[in-house]
Amino acid sequence: MTRERKMTNATATSSKTCVYKTMASPVGALTLVASDHGLAAILWENDRPGRVRLKLAQEDARHPVLVETERQLDEYFAGRRKTFSLELDFAGTQFQRKVWQALLEIPFGQTRSYGEIAKRVGAPTAVRAVGAANGRNPISIVAPCHRVIGATGKLTGFAGGLDAKAHLLALEQKSRQADAA
Repeated sequence: MTRERKMTNATATSSKTCVYKTMASPVGALTLVASDHGLAAILWENDRPGRVRLKLAQEDARHPVLVETERQLDEYFAGRRKTFSLELDFAGTQFQRKVWQALLEIPFGQTRSYGEIAKRVGAPTAVRAVGAANGRNPISIVAPCHRVIGATGKLTGFAGGLDAKAHLLALEQKSRQADAA
């Protein structure tokens, strides 16, 4: 499976001016945020203030990055898309960006533990730091932090709430089963 998503080298999206649009989804309203360099965030309806720091300038429902993101998310929710092909503008520390890159490598319909991600980024004892970075992932769903679970297989923290996390995982399992049939 090829990965077409690209991360830009930007590290300070919080100082950039971003535009946004809101879309309805099966897991609630999502606010899509774009900078001049790509998709900067997907925020949840009841997102914790300050979890992702961005300057939202204005709504722009016709911004090409936002329109394309909404189209791909609609396909994902309909079970027709397993990978995303979007220019991503992550803003974070070097460690956070390594964790977010590792999220992009988790195959559709599969999960990884925080410990597995810690090993993947070369910091096997940094499980809590991986959890913190995962919690600050600005581009939920596309950078699939919902695919990260506890070591026991239990669903743990998720910015969109555990019900949304369970919904996304079930959607992916249903799609994989349909493909196998």
